[in-house]
Amino acid sequence: MVRRPPKQPATPTDATLHDAALAHLARYASTRAGLIRVLDRKVARWGASELGNSEGVNSGREAARRVVARLVESGAVSDAAFAEVRARSLHRAGKSSRAIGAHLATRGVAVGMAAEAAWQEPAQELAAALIHVRRRRLGAYRAAAGTADDFRRALASLARAGFGGSVAIQALRATREEAEALITEFRSAL
Repeated sequence: MVRRPPKQPATPTDATLHDAALAHLARYASTRAGLIRVLDRKVARWGASELGNSEGVNSGREAARRVVARLVESGAVSDAAFAEVRARSLHRAGKSSRAIGAHLATRGVAVGMAAEAAWQEPAQELAAALIHVRRRRLGAYRAAAGTADDFRRALASLARAGFGGSVAIQALRATREEAEALITEFRSAL
C-alpha cells in the first residue's frame, strides 16, 4: 500500500476565506468577532504548515478581516441579530439576565448591545428563576421538605446562575402551581 503525503492546505486568499466563512455561517450563527476567530485559526493552521511564514500569516489575517467586513456590510453577519436570537433562546432556557449578558459578551457582542438584548422585565426574570428551580429540583420541586441548609444551597445555586436575592427567594417560596403558571405564561409570551 502506497501512502501519500498529507495534502498541504492552500494559501488562504480572499476567495478561499470567503468560502470558509460561508461554510461556517451555514452551520453556525456567529458574531463578527467569532467569525474572525474562526478564520484566524484557519490562517494559523496554514501558517504552521508553511513552516512559520509570518508574512503570509499576516496577509492572511488581513484578508480574513476584509472578508468579515464584506459579510458584515452585506448583512450576512449581524451582532445585533445574533444577540437577539441567542438571548431569546437563553431566556426560554431559564438563564438570568446577567448570565445572558455575560454569555453574549464572551461571544463578541458589544457590552451595551449584550445588556440590551439580555434585559428582562422583573416578572420574566422570576419566571426564568423558576425554570432554573424546576430544572435543578429545588424549592417546590424537591421530593421532600428541605432544611435551612437546603434553602441556603438553593439560594447559592440561584446566585451562581446570576439571579438576584429577592428573585431567588421568591422563586424558592413559590408553590408548584404558581411556578408552572408563571413559566407557561412566560414561555407563551416569547
